[in-house]
Amino acid sequence: MVLLQVISDDNAANGFSLFEKLGPKFFIRLAIDLVSVFVLIRFLYFPVYKNRENFFTLFIFNLIIFLITFILNKSDMSMGAAFGLFAVFSMLKYRTEGITSKDMTYLFLVIAMGLITALSKGSWLELAFINAIILLSTFALETTFFMKKEVSKTIQYENIEMIKPVHRPELTADLENRMGIKINRIAIGKIDFLKDTAVVRVYYYETPVK
Repeated sequence: MVLLQVISDDNAANGFSLFEKLGPKFFIRLAIDLVSVFVLIRFLYFPVYKNRENFFTLFIFNLIIFLITFILNKSDMSMGAAFGLFAVFSMLKYRTEGITSKDMTYLFLVIAMGLITALSKGSWLELAFINAIILLSTFALETTFFMKKEVSKTIQYENIEMIKPVHRPELTADLENRMGIKINRIAIGKIDFLKDTAVVRVYYYETPVK
């Protein structure tokens, strides 16, 4: 019984010591990081791209990077070394998978937010302000605040005669009538003369759903 009591006391002491070593700094920084990343993914990324798998991946990436970086920071790891390490680490999952530039950008953002929050020497107010700048900038660029958002669709067009430059107005009018959108510009891709078809990429401005 005495031995068990001693072991129990040692475990309690170690747990309290660990909590004491982390201190309020760790939990404040963790809270700032988690809240910032949640806002980024839930209210900026997910409503536009609707990718639940990336929602999980981005959130876990940020959390693990923050935790490991905070621990490694105890051994005087520099910001440059930490960022290089986790940038390489984060790319391993995507080395054989297709990933869009937007997904790559959000992956970079969650990595950067985790590193900044874990390694920065500033106060919690400065960290919150820096993360707010990142969120506001992302929001402004994802919306039509600065410019209209142009999107594209690739279609297989069967009337090959219409791809000639002289018929571009007729081609545009035909596609607008079929697709029910206002086309901004058109790019002609691969042409198959045997099947009399052509790959056409249509660019148009995205209109918000009311």
